[in-house]
Amino acid sequence: MAKVVFFGKPGCAGNAQQEAVLRAAGHAVERRDLLREPWTAERLRGFFGDRPVAAWFNRAAPRIARGELRPETLDAEAAMALLLAEPLLIRRPLLESGGRREVGFEPAVIEAWLGLAPAREEVGEGCPHR
Repeated sequence: MAKVVFFGKPGCAGNAQQEAVLRAAGHAVERRDLLREPWTAERLRGFFGDRPVAAWFNRAAPRIARGELRPETLDAEAAMALLLAEPLLIRRPLLESGGRREVGFEPAVIEAWLGLAPAREEVGEGCPHR
């Protein structure tokens, strides 16, 4: 199976479930703290691929959930500046394996890329407490 670098938020139950799904599929997961990682614009941008700017953001981040920040109104440069200044705004997890990088836990994408074991329950993005 694959070695996967998993950038998540410590204490996030959703990230813990996602990591468990990867481990259950036989992948070796190296967990890293998304909030403490020394990001650069070039490195972070590599996780987003051709996704629209609004898809770079964690919709559960407090500033977004309260309506203080609307990612769909930002251009790439302004968005990147915000993400670097406030890593809590970054959509998670960020995944890296075999030279490929992805943002978010989209089971169909991950299944095609790395393979997943059948889960007992649906695991995707978002906070399971919501």
